[in-house]
Amino acid sequence: SYYLKESKGSRRWLLFLEGGWYCFNRENCDTRYDTMRRLMSSREWPATRVGTGILSSQPEENPHWWNANMVFIPYCSSDVWSGASSKSEKNEYAFMGALIIQEVIKELVGKGLSTAKVLLLAGSSAGGTGVLLNVDRVAEQLEEMGYQGIQVRGLADSGWFLDNKQYRRTDCIDTITCAPTEAIRRGIRYWNGIVPERCKLQFKEGEEWNCFFGYKIYPTLRCPVFVVQWLFDEAQLTVDNVHLTGQPVQEGQWLYIQNLGRELRNTLKDVTASFAPACLSHEIITRNHWTDIQVKGTSLPRALHCWDRSLHESNKNGKAPLKGCPIHLIDSCPWPHCNPSCPTIRDQFTGQEMNVIQFLMHMGFDVQKMAQQQGLEPSKLLGMLSSDN
Repeated sequence: SYYLKESKGSRRWLLFLEGGWYCFNRENCDTRYDTMRRLMSSREWPATRVGTGILSSQPEENPHWWNANMVFIPYCSSDVWSGASSKSEKNEYAFMGALIIQEVIKELVGKGLSTAKVLLLAGSSAGGTGVLLNVDRVAEQLEEMGYQGIQVRGLADSGWFLDNKQYRRTDCIDTITCAPTEAIRRGIRYWNGIVPERCKLQFKEGEEWNCFFGYKIYPTLRCPVFVVQWLFDEAQLTVDNVHLTGQPVQEGQWLYIQNLGRELRNTLKDVTASFAPACLSHEIITRNHWTDIQVKGTSLPRALHCWDRSLHESNKNGKAPLKGCPIHLIDSCPWPHCNPSCPTIRDQFTGQEMNVIQFLMHMGFDVQKMAQQQGLEPSKLLGMLSSDN
């Protein structure tokens, strides 16, 4: 099932894969079915949906894509868009994420996709990982159907996870506490998950789970992909067992969080097109404030527009990157929300907005110590933070 907003004059198509975690065994899939039915079944889906962020048809909210044909594919497969197994005696549930995408493509060809110039496969969270797993397959499918002229690209938002060591190791009991590698290991078997052939060949049999991690699959991809990733992703921190609620953060946690930002930044250094703000958040491209976030003075819609242009230009003559139109944007400041354009932070208990200083104090941020590390007077550091410089 999918939602479609046609834009008759346009030859650009944007297909969006919804996110929403996953489940990887009978128990947690049963729980998911009881508590989050819309992520397991289409039964209660609304007849229409309103597109926001990059799916909005308002030019103010969506400066460069508002006029495209928009397709929203809801996430009911719970398998990070990788599954290819139907319901069986052994398995109560069907996991058909990879097949859903193929079927939607097949059907859209008859609705105008056949004359498309550009198809952008986008997704957030599990949908962002789904983009990395499916973008090449979509390109191959269209080629096999005889549509070689369609340029297929990917936009992966908040789906670039690290298989790092958890802050506190926990047993793999449920979706939230299970370390990502272990969850995916179990999931692939349970969903009969498929990963792209080129990535699979890099790893031993049984090690296909590696392909769910952006920095490992990215070098094997043929299609151009733009990666959008918060340096301090809330979902990553959750699976790493760093819980930022109520109690101030201990020093160990604070160092862990900063290190996570560094590790993530490292994995993005060879990614041609990327946008990575130093914020604590999760998902961005379908939020209506997505135009406000900037890295080094460039907004995300602008960076995507520059990427579009660079792909268009390079098709012509492989010129140097466009002046004043950057596509590799990664914050270099070292802690969460050191970028003044980050989304507002709310206290998870009271729902109240916090400014950067309140937030950093809440995080157990030691102003004296940090000022010393940066070689600044404490008052100067506080001034910089509060003036959002």
